[in-house]
Amino acid sequence: MSPLELDFDSCYRAVSARDARFDGRFYTAVTSTRIYCRPICPARTPASRNVRFYRHAASAEAAGFRPCKRCRPELSPGDPGWDLRGDLIGRALRLIDDGAADEQGVAGLARRLHITERHLHRLFVAELGVGPLAVARTRRLLLAKQLLTETRLPVTEVAFAAGFGSVRQFNATMRETYGFTPSELRATAGGLSASAPPAVEVVTGPATLRLRLHRREPYDIEGVFSFLASRAIPGLEVASLMSYSRAVPGGTITLTPESGHIALDVAVDDTRQLARIVARCRRLLDLDADPDAIATALAETSLGRLVESRPGLRVPGAFDGFELAVRAVVGQQISVAGARTMLGRIVERAGRPVEGPVPGLTHLFPSATELLAADLSELGLTNRRVSTVKELAIAVSEGRIDLDGGQDPAEAVAELLDVPGIGPWTASYVALRALRDPDAWPIGDLVLNKRMACLGIPEDHIERWRPWRAYAALHLWSSS
Repeated sequence: MSPLELDFDSCYRAVSARDARFDGRFYTAVTSTRIYCRPICPARTPASRNVRFYRHAASAEAAGFRPCKRCRPELSPGDPGWDLRGDLIGRALRLIDDGAADEQGVAGLARRLHITERHLHRLFVAELGVGPLAVARTRRLLLAKQLLTETRLPVTEVAFAAGFGSVRQFNATMRETYGFTPSELRATAGGLSASAPPAVEVVTGPATLRLRLHRREPYDIEGVFSFLASRAIPGLEVASLMSYSRAVPGGTITLTPESGHIALDVAVDDTRQLARIVARCRRLLDLDADPDAIATALAETSLGRLVESRPGLRVPGAFDGFELAVRAVVGQQISVAGARTMLGRIVERAGRPVEGPVPGLTHLFPSATELLAADLSELGLTNRRVSTVKELAIAVSEGRIDLDGGQDPAEAVAELLDVPGIGPWTASYVALRALRDPDAWPIGDLVLNKRMACLGIPEDHIERWRPWRAYAALHLWSSS
């Protein structure tokens, strides 16, 4: 079954088998209970005559169904079909997850995508059966449901953390959509079925909490966390094979692998950042990928042995697109360790100080505007490299390049190539990690060329790895 097409019989077989491969791809709505579930819900499989299938939680809620308290749809991993798409709908969904609709409204979302609000609405209805406003509302409700269930945040803070404009709006929307108030949900959260995941306790400290980020299995924990640890920027990040922490505006976050999920500890002074933090952490760790589809495609090629030895391999993404682009520019033609040193100096000089509970996290990565105003001399960067970083910052600050999901990947790459000092390798590396292009290939990468030669893989095999060349590159990098 294609992730973008719903076939009733295929969906029903997946639900009957509680097949985890389909978790997040669609939702099962039961007409007799008016509840919608994940395909892995442990409840008894409903009769087929009482079942409806929807591709997005918002579609199910718009049809009058409310989320199951047992399987908790808010914990579903993202649909990999949307995750790998660079078209308007895929980009719009990523921006909604990032909180763009909450901050700028649907009109602002459409402007960022360079289309009219009417055209955006038409595209959403054609693909999902509901408009972008309904999708944004469902995202807010599901995040609020998770916060009410897993944390002890006051209901007032939950409302604003989830993106609602007021507590009254939050209460009214939840009652209208789900049939119960936030307080009523919290009162029953402790009485969930024993088969449901246990509630997570709040980490000590004000505005500090823990959430689950669910993933698809298999998941190569060692590969992802070692990749991030080897590239951790001093002052901005602290990482090891079993944890990753970084400074974010107003505080810090820590990601720790647990059984079946990633634990996200957030310590910030403004919980309204939560939606953005969750979305960016999912992209950073590539939690919404489809490991089975990727492995099946690559296992039949010359990479078969590497795929077999590294099940669940992921492509680490980026928490911030501009930051990743600067990393790529600074890292040109120098070692990973050398790039870390240079980037640490940039963060210390141009980044804003931040306080939090994690030792070693002292500064944020500078924004494009802050980097433009900073003196980057005497940091060890060549004049040419400084000039490239400044030109990149100008292009991003002026809106010509959007590296956080709003711009078509091919268009963003073309704009990157227009920046003096950015060549095909840098642009393709940014596409691979920041733009989340699963088919990006780091052109001219010396390590990849060396590994392919060592393994006896001809250059023309690169084309055989489409549309998963980014994952092929990670397999080769991790095998060196």
